[in-house]
Amino acid sequence: SGSVENKGRHVKAKAGLNRAILDQGWGMMVNMLEYKQQWRGGLLIKVNPRYTSQTCFECKHISKDNRQTQAKFECVKCGHKANADINAARNILSAGHAVLSAEGGCSKGRPLKQKTCDGREKVA
Repeated sequence: SGSVENKGRHVKAKAGLNRAILDQGWGMMVNMLEYKQQWRGGLLIKVNPRYTSQTCFECKHISKDNRQTQAKFECVKCGHKANADINAARNILSAGHAVLSAEGGCSKGRPLKQKTCDGREKVA
């Protein structure tokens, strides 16, 4: 324990432990999503989230200044304005499509087009 002025003891070690605990929680969530998608016949695509909230969806310009507030996105290059979360979601979706495309390297023998699952069969 401590304050802003007086940090306390073993702060770096505690921060590392907290980070490890949080990472484990996200890892378990991804594992569960993968399991559920495979069970239902779907596919989970992992996308690197780096710079997705700072990249303009329209012109692909990356800048920290593009996202000045939590909710507002405005590109400093082309002037594109959007909700920051929607802009980031569009970038993530685009990256996922690139993974599935022929240029992105559709691998592991998976089809390019995914069909929806009809659900589980009822067992008598």
